[in-house]
Amino acid sequence: MTTLHCFDEALALRPLDAPGRYAGCTHPAYWNMVGPFGGATAATLLNAVLRHPEVQGTPLSLTVNYAAALEAGSFELQARPVRTNRSTQHWLVELQQGGAIAATASVVTALRRETWGATDLPAQPVPRPADVAPVPAGPDRLAWLANYEMRPIKGALPERWDGRGQHSESLLWLREAPARALDFAALAALSDVFLPRIYLRRAQVVPIGTVSLTTYFHTSAEQLARLGTSYLLGRAVGQQFGQGFFDQAAQLWSEAGELLATSSQIVYYRE
Repeated sequence: MTTLHCFDEALALRPLDAPGRYAGCTHPAYWNMVGPFGGATAATLLNAVLRHPEVQGTPLSLTVNYAAALEAGSFELQARPVRTNRSTQHWLVELQQGGAIAATASVVTALRRETWGATDLPAQPVPRPADVAPVPAGPDRLAWLANYEMRPIKGALPERWDGRGQHSESLLWLREAPARALDFAALAALSDVFLPRIYLRRAQVVPIGTVSLTTYFHTSAEQLARLGTSYLLGRAVGQQFGQGFFDQAAQLWSEAGELLATSSQIVYYRE
């Protein structure tokens, strides 16, 4: 009998009484500080669109606005297409818990076609995954971190939390643990696995919370299927910190250097 991957358990949705309405539940394996790991929530919102009987094409962009921290337990989702064009389809998704909105999402799916292409953001030359040591597991790690294998090349967490950080860039190999074949939901979650850039920049832990996260998908279902369970090269860097908010940008490449996804998020922090 095939065992369901933990990520698929977290994404599980039960259809309700109308197209696009689903019930879901938070998963303890993806718990963060005061709620679920934001990447898992983003993937769940995207999954509501991917499961909709009217969906056309594959994900092009996903913007998630985190209105409130989810509590442990059940929630409901409503996904509805608001406009369908020849090449793109536009969606709104609402996640409710206890009768109140906890998160919203704007999703664009697209019918892709073969055209000229190029990248102006190549992957940096780095050691192969097997040549980079993984972050060891520890009893004090947040639950969701156990679901990802991370092999940092640059920008690991500070050894000293003394407020003297100098940069916010991280470069690392990563994939799900245990390994799972890539798909768009997994790519959405992987775009958010980078720890808050303020931790590196300040070398100090402060309360934080993502306010809004946007991910752009630069790949196809066929390409993801070819990549299977291979590692991705991830890079994340903060860009501006101040007045209680900071943003961070991230990129994900395949082992062959193909750019698969880019993301940007704005994060609240408190002194």
